[in-house]
Amino acid sequence: MTPGTLLEHLPTHATVLVDTAPVIYLLDGNAQYLPKFLPLFRAAERGELRILLTPVTLAEVLAGPLKARKEALAERYESALREGLGWRVVDLDSDIAAKASRLRIRYGLKLPDAFQLAAAIAHSADALVTHDRDFGQATREVAILG
Repeated sequence: MTPGTLLEHLPTHATVLVDTAPVIYLLDGNAQYLPKFLPLFRAAERGELRILLTPVTLAEVLAGPLKARKEALAERYESALREGLGWRVVDLDSDIAAKASRLRIRYGLKLPDAFQLAAAIAHSADALVTHDRDFGQATREVAILG
């Protein structure tokens, strides 16, 4: 794994839940932020770690192209998220929803962020990778990287 990256903060063969922004940076080829997160996606492609995504990320990623009325792009993004090498979309259930509610109140999170954190905990992720600063005190629950 490449030193000086997010990867140095993770154990070998880690499981990480990746929040929406890093996925958008990857799909859009964002030159400013992608270099920070690209090693993570490359490591997943090589089988060195496992990335989990949630339906929250799927919905948020598709919103941009759909709002811009770019249905074909939305379909390509959806396909990429569902079939990505080294990652999978995990389901959200009522237990995760109840946990999300508690986390939302405890840490003052927005509901989508609370779902991301609850899913990371439920799936025993080694870290939640995000570019969102709203997770603040949630580091008591799971490592927050980004």
